[in-house]
Amino acid sequence: MPSLVGKEIGPTGYGTMGMTWRPQPPTQEVCFETLNTTLELGANFWNGGELYGTPEYNSLHLLNKYFTKYPENAEKVVLSIKGGLKKGQLVPDCSEANIRRSVDECLHQLDGKKSIDIFECARQDPQVPVEQTIEVLAKYVQEGKIGGIGLSEVDADTIRRAHKVHPIAAVEVEMSMWSTDILENDIAKTCAELNIPIVAYSPLGRGVLTGAVTSLTDIPEGDFRHHLPRFSDDNFQKNLKLINEVKELATRKGIAPAQIALAWVRSQSAKPGMPTIIPIPGGTTKDKVIQNMGGVQVLTDSELAEIDAILKGNVVAGGRY
Repeated sequence: MPSLVGKEIGPTGYGTMGMTWRPQPPTQEVCFETLNTTLELGANFWNGGELYGTPEYNSLHLLNKYFTKYPENAEKVVLSIKGGLKKGQLVPDCSEANIRRSVDECLHQLDGKKSIDIFECARQDPQVPVEQTIEVLAKYVQEGKIGGIGLSEVDADTIRRAHKVHPIAAVEVEMSMWSTDILENDIAKTCAELNIPIVAYSPLGRGVLTGAVTSLTDIPEGDFRHHLPRFSDDNFQKNLKLINEVKELATRKGIAPAQIALAWVRSQSAKPGMPTIIPIPGGTTKDKVIQNMGGVQVLTDSELAEIDAILKGNVVAGGRY
């Protein structure tokens, strides 16, 4: 198993973020059952943040309650937390004052029930050099308040610059068969060279690779995906061919499309010149976790070749954001 900040992690990660920012979040009882299931199945890399919810109730508050009830699980979990935004807004602010506010508030919300193993700014502030951001966070590592420093949604040059200031524990970026950008823009190459694991968010292509989205009407009204270019009427119709071919492959193998999608992400780690890649599929129920963790863990060379052909023949239309 790969290691992050001195802790072993299981075959896949898990995202807690989806639980506290949905219009109708699941009950605390369902959340706890889901989190317990992830640990039972070996998914002990958990990803949350103060932006997943509101300042009054976000994933850190949920985690506080969870680890209060299950203190024995605190050391089993590798916890990555995102912050560094203006309070209550999805706007980056990597000034020293705001980073300190963000880290301190996250620590306060956890209230010692669980340590922060990795802290990362959700987005790098274009007004602040990344070197300054890392210098501030490095002081928290030196003081023992956080275990390590991560990066989120940054380019290869930023990764190199940040790593020169302080070792980077992980880089979180979007990656799936729906989004293969990091394989082409030097991010994966750079992380492999520097021995930095990649945390792949949205490994199920924002839900489309689960097979549950066959038309735009399957996406609830008000869902933010309706604002993304890939989900515009014209682009989505083009992208349906990729979605359907993945579903057909999963049917032939007798497993769920989500399992194919996750196995593809995990299989990239085995390729020469690739870093360790940790997919963090979101999910709010025990059944979803069981499905995500089931099936094949990696794909055969012939299966990967078949998927490569599918991807080359069905270039995704529309930008990620």
